Amino acid sequence: MKKIKTRDRILNTSLSLFNCVGEPNVTTLLISDELDISPGNLYYHFKSKGDIVEELFDQFEAEMLDLLAVPEDADISLDQQSFFLHLMFETVARYRFLYQDLVNVLSRYDQLQTRFRRLLKKKTNAFLVICQSFRRQNMMTIEEEELQSLCEQLTLTACYWISFDSLSHLNDRESVDPGRGVYQMLHLVMPYLAGQQQAELRLISQDYL
Repeated sequence: MKKIKTRDRILNTSLSLFNCVGEPNVTTLLISDELDISPGNLYYHFKSKGDIVEELFDQFEAEMLDLLAVPEDADISLDQQSFFLHLMFETVARYRFLYQDLVNVLSRYDQLQTRFRRLLKKKTNAFLVICQSFRRQNMMTIEEEELQSLCEQLTLTACYWISFDSLSHLNDRESVDPGRGVYQMLHLVMPYLAGQQQAELRLISQDYL
């Protein structure tokens, strides 16, 4: 069995602690205690908690940028859209400490602000590409002004769903249900679909309850 490198163990444990108790409540001492390594060993790999947060953000950003690269000329199906949302919410849930206290995290690590805003724009654009594909295939009827508003609403929901979901179980940060987020997103799109597609998407959405 391949041994996990200490650097990767630090990242994995930090991510788990950040998600579980909140990033502001985690210290490098807590991380080293959890790993049963010396603070000096942790310092050898990461000079500060901020360095750990930034590397985790690097991983998150890479996963999201890969996911959000939706081909503009593709004929996207409802199943593909649902799977896209599923993967997106799974990624957000995996790095949910960023979203559970988003404003405060970004204010403490201001070097991440521009990069996060770029991700938000790419999310909005990905939703726009998907909806435009639906319109091109005569699956969706929506005016341009409404389309922009819908895509911004989808971005807003994708960004703040984890925080909203966490409010129902503040004493158990490990309890997270990405499927409920997917369900809400699908129902934001549903009213603009043609009758047959509405019925199809309604059936698909039941799998996320």
